[in-house]
Amino acid sequence: MRQYSISVRVYIEDTDAGGIVYYANYLKFMERARTECLRDANVDLDDWHRQHRRLFVVRRVTLDYHLPARYDDQLNVNANIMTFRPASIVMEQPIYRGDELLISSSVKLACVDADTLAPTAIPTSIREAMTCE
Repeated sequence: MRQYSISVRVYIEDTDAGGIVYYANYLKFMERARTECLRDANVDLDDWHRQHRRLFVVRRVTLDYHLPARYDDQLNVNANIMTFRPASIVMEQPIYRGDELLISSSVKLACVDADTLAPTAIPTSIREAMTCE
């Protein structure tokens, strides 16, 4: 399955008063990695939405905080596709600082009809693009 990683620098705006990354900002970093993973697979979410009238929505997130990230840290945020189902994808999204695991997480994305928000199948062309390395 596809594995992808982006580098993220921690800015002061990402931190709390103690200089530690505010817990919810890890979700933003993970969203960026998922978007870039799809972009790397030549999946343009705007075009996909217009052509197929489908969206990916976050269905479930599990997240464990192991170590804090701090101001000016350089992080590696991963987006690794682990499981494909007809209407969903599960991605592992660990976040590292060098070799240190800071966050372990799993995100389930559901494919839904853009008009009704009902679950719907992921188009074959999108599935093929996302599973190729």
